[in-house]
Amino acid sequence: MSILVVGSVAFDSVETPFGKAEDILGGSATYFSTAASYFSDVNLVAVVGEDFPEEHIFFLKSKGVNLNGLQRVSGRTFRWKGRYDFNLNEAHTLATHLNVFEKFTPQIPDEYKNLPYIFLANIDPDLQWNVLEQVKKPKLVACDTMNFWITGKRESLIKLLSRVNLFVINEGEARQLAMEPNLVRAARKIMSYGPKIIIIKRGEYGALMFNGSSIFSAPAYPLESIFDPTGAGDTFAGGLIGYLANTDYLEEDNIRQAIVFGSVMASFNVEDFSLNRMKTLSLNEINERYKEFKQLTHFEDI
Repeated sequence: MSILVVGSVAFDSVETPFGKAEDILGGSATYFSTAASYFSDVNLVAVVGEDFPEEHIFFLKSKGVNLNGLQRVSGRTFRWKGRYDFNLNEAHTLATHLNVFEKFTPQIPDEYKNLPYIFLANIDPDLQWNVLEQVKKPKLVACDTMNFWITGKRESLIKLLSRVNLFVINEGEARQLAMEPNLVRAARKIMSYGPKIIIIKRGEYGALMFNGSSIFSAPAYPLESIFDPTGAGDTFAGGLIGYLANTDYLEEDNIRQAIVFGSVMASFNVEDFSLNRMKTLSLNEINERYKEFKQLTHFEDI
């Protein structure tokens, strides 16, 4: 089954304890689309400026991403600059230049409006609502957000969540949104806003899923070298939703598998800057690491 993703396509400048890179390909929709493309057809809606190079267009097309919803307008592409210290779970934003993204209004092509799987990547919740007003009876609506929107557009975000089936959020944002330090209680509070499933990303500590009847915990893959955690959450979401769309099965056992595939994709993404690792990643590597994930938590009854 096909996926519609709406989010940002951007240039990032990133510095970590292991190196730095300037004006590299980034953006929430870019990371999501690349990861999801290994499992399902992806249709992207975003905006870029005149400065966006054809090599990046070629890369996304090479992954099978449908770019009929990518707007190219006059101006410069969205740019983000950030730094990570040895606590790689926390990004320090040094500069944000919205540029053409500042006036972005998603226009969903007619060919996208009946797609069954929708992912609303991290953008203004009013724009995310606008997308849902344009699509027709999706099977699954999933979304992400960030602390900026929780602080500045809390009411709009809570309104949006009334139409969301699956909500992906990191642990700091979950506590902030719920105004609750305990993650179990925070998840319960957020579910009261509408989502049936909450997945809380915990960086190097993995992910937690809450669905009102059970809790599932997936580890993060223990890597020796992590070069750049930028986009890990969006890559996780891409693997998660990509797998669900591929299998078209939304029962709990399959969602648990999808979470592990999301973790697999994120583990590869952080091995290099930007999407460099994803450019060479194979399905065989993905399946092998999935098996390794299973072994991480497997034990026999005695």
